[in-house]
Amino acid sequence: MSLSNNSSAQERISDLVKQLNAASHRYYVLNQPSISDAEYDLLFRELEELERSYPRWTLHDSPTHRVGAAVSDGFETRKHREPMLSLNNSMDEQELTEFYAQVERLLIGDAETSSPIEFCVEHKFDGVACALTYENGVLVSALTRGDGENGELITDNVRTIKSVPLRLNDFASKSTPNSGIIEVRGEVLFLRSSFDALNAERLAQGVETFVNPRNAAAGSLRQLDSSETARRPLTFFAYSLISLTESTSHFAALQKLSSYGFLISPIAKVISGLDALIAFYRSGLLERHALPYDIDGLVFKVNDLAQQIKLGFRQRSPRWAIAAKFPPQEAFTFLRAITVQVGRTGALTPVAELEPVLVGGVMVSRATLHNEELIRSKGILIGDKVVVRRQGDVIPAVSSVVVGARTGIETSWVFPTHCPVCGELIVRSETYTVQRCGNPACQAKVAGRILHYAARAACDIDGLGDKSVETLLANKIISDLPSIYEINSVKLEALPSWGALSANNLLVAIEASKTRSLQKFIFALGIRHVGERNGEVLAREFKSLDAFLSARSFDGINDIGPETSAALLEFLADPIEQRMIAKLIALGVSPQPYEPISIGETFIGKTIVLTGTLFTMSRADAEAKIKALGGKVSSSVSKKTSLIIAGAEAGSKLDKARELGVTVLSEQQFLELLPK
Repeated sequence: MSLSNNSSAQERISDLVKQLNAASHRYYVLNQPSISDAEYDLLFRELEELERSYPRWTLHDSPTHRVGAAVSDGFETRKHREPMLSLNNSMDEQELTEFYAQVERLLIGDAETSSPIEFCVEHKFDGVACALTYENGVLVSALTRGDGENGELITDNVRTIKSVPLRLNDFASKSTPNSGIIEVRGEVLFLRSSFDALNAERLAQGVETFVNPRNAAAGSLRQLDSSETARRPLTFFAYSLISLTESTSHFAALQKLSSYGFLISPIAKVISGLDALIAFYRSGLLERHALPYDIDGLVFKVNDLAQQIKLGFRQRSPRWAIAAKFPPQEAFTFLRAITVQVGRTGALTPVAELEPVLVGGVMVSRATLHNEELIRSKGILIGDKVVVRRQGDVIPAVSSVVVGARTGIETSWVFPTHCPVCGELIVRSETYTVQRCGNPACQAKVAGRILHYAARAACDIDGLGDKSVETLLANKIISDLPSIYEINSVKLEALPSWGALSANNLLVAIEASKTRSLQKFIFALGIRHVGERNGEVLAREFKSLDAFLSARSFDGINDIGPETSAALLEFLADPIEQRMIAKLIALGVSPQPYEPISIGETFIGKTIVLTGTLFTMSRADAEAKIKALGGKVSSSVSKKTSLIIAGAEAGSKLDKARELGVTVLSEQQFLELLPK
């Protein structure tokens, strides 16, 4: 940041110190974060740069002088045996490259013939750091990070965490100095499933929900009543072993921790050279959403402990380690308005219109609010400062409200009584809590249904996207699903934006869609609760379209539950839907009967995992082929995994498969097994 004079620099430094200290207090002590981690990191970096440029204006209470946050008044405090320093962050591949270059320069200088430096890689858990002390193998105390020098004594609370050994396995005191005293450092966190269950319980009790799993873990550890902590299913992962003299590498220390009975990062391994660091960072970014817990990056540590000693420390962090941060999954912004979106089934979904904010590398200006009940239960008001969360390819959602940021000008929102698109009165089904537009001719419902039918996973009509469907509806060229098959080149070429080539391409795609597989057609119909997987299940069960349309019961079919069964029966009995399907058939739509492909026992009944980047097909296409061949696709590797198909830059899943002895196929080997 460029400032014109010393006075403005002094003011900005003072302002940043106040902002960061206030944010740190809300985050660490009150467990009510007011800004995102990414925002905090940017402000902190700005403060560091200003203090380097204007050292005379550095304040005594600057957060650059400490690690973590002040300890709470509710717990006894103790000094750490060794300071619990934080790690420097790299925000992108360029900064990771700069870290590697610095380590290389400090360790080997300008030597041209040196082996690549070894690093140990681990997940950067998004939890709460703790230090556990064991005497002769027995847990005697536990401290939070606190301010890095002193931590809160939370021993009773930590003892309630089932993944924390109260007595170490295979412990031999003779292997350690100081009467067998060792310290284990690690991270306390919530698994995502446990966090969701906790928030659901709090919602049911009318208690404010937690913003994120890290916030929930911090609040759980700081309960003055340890029985309350015991009710919350926390997990502990160890990442550092202090006072162990027999290890010569960080990875060996991790293995010792594992033998003691601790969980360690499942991806922990030794890699060499910059290319390996970059490749691991990229694969970690792709796989973060499949993990059962939140991570916000990877940690790379120089593996050789002697090299760590040579590299030494800065004031706040070691020179031998870096936290390679991923783009943030959540951010704070303001809710400017709430609009309502009408889906293909007529369901009305409230949508948050936001002040644009960068989340997970994508600029977000809209996010789902799911339904009226969620808005009411979370007390969301227009004008609120809110937390927006984005995971994987999931639509961004408003996860919580920063109640403490309210100014009094926020206003409540009332769900509309009529459809915002067609004006029809909104109806609420007795079975479902979702409000719906009951007008079958509502343009929003028609457009949504056509887009779903034409999607790649359904009847795959390339050229029928948002813009083209909007244009065709506006010009009355289409009005429902069957009308797709009544489009002709004369009508298309009459439109200003359509030429002969684009019109012909669309007509070719429409013609090809008439003979898609039965499972794709069933999914394309847009029946409530019937996704791709159920489309395949139903096709396998009934084999032909006639048999499916004649079905009067879905009881006893695997994966078809009561809700799905009821939705199927309602759909098949609806006269409007019956006429629509009859018209599709009359216009030449003829889904291909289900025929499982037999290629021996390679895929049938097997659990298969895909990892890495495939070049000859999309991940969705590969999954579809596996399912068509009788296999089941899983997102995680376990003892039940039969095969793993590894594309380029395959990461931790491939490593785990090899450890478990799972058969690994390359993309080329997979292609060779497919029917010609």
